[in-house]
Amino acid sequence: MDTKITENSGGITGLIERIRKYTLAAVKEPRYEHSVRVAETAARLCRKYGLDEQSGYLAGISHDMCKDMSDAMLTSLAGRDGKPITPLEQKKTALLHGRAAAVKLREDFGVLDPDVLEAVADHTFGEAGMSSLAKVIYVADKIEPGREYATNEYLSRLDKLSLDDLLYTVLTDSIVYLNKKGHQVAPASERLLESLKR
Repeated sequence: MDTKITENSGGITGLIERIRKYTLAAVKEPRYEHSVRVAETAARLCRKYGLDEQSGYLAGISHDMCKDMSDAMLTSLAGRDGKPITPLEQKKTALLHGRAAAVKLREDFGVLDPDVLEAVADHTFGEAGMSSLAKVIYVADKIEPGREYATNEYLSRLDKLSLDDLLYTVLTDSIVYLNKKGHQVAPASERLLESLKR
C-alpha cells in the first residue's frame, strides 16, 4: 500500500472500514450495494492490471458516497476543489457527486493520494490524461455486475483487452447510450475519447 494515501489513517484497512460505514449511512441501500460491487470490481481490475488493490477498493467504496447529498451541499463541497463548475454540472448538480466525494475524502478522511482523489473526482465523465487507477474506477462503475448490460458475454469480450482498450470500449458504449437517450455528453468525456484515439 502506498504510504502517501493518507495523512493519519490508522492503516488502510481501518480507513476503508470507516469510509464503508460512512457510505452505508449516507446513501440509499441500492447505492451502497452498487458501491460495494464497484469496489470489488475495481480491486479485481487492479489485480489484473498490476495496480494496488486496496487503492482500487478504497476509491470504489467511496466514489458515490456523496450521491444522495443536497444540491447545496454538493455545490459547496465540489466548489472547494479549485476547478470551475461546468455548465453541465450547473444544470444537473448531481453530476458533482464525484468531485464532492474527493473533497470529502481529503478533508474528512485525510486521504492524500492524488491517484485515489482523481479516480473518485473523475469517475463520472473521465478526463484525458487520467491515471491508471482513475481509468479502473471509471470502468468499474460502468461494468459492475449489477448493471443490466454487464452480461457474461459482454464482460468476457472485455476481459481480453488492455486497460486503455477496455476504457475506450466502455467509454464509447457509454457515449452511444447517452446519445440514444438524448443526454448531453460531457466535454471531459469527449476529450478522453479523443486522447484514446491517438
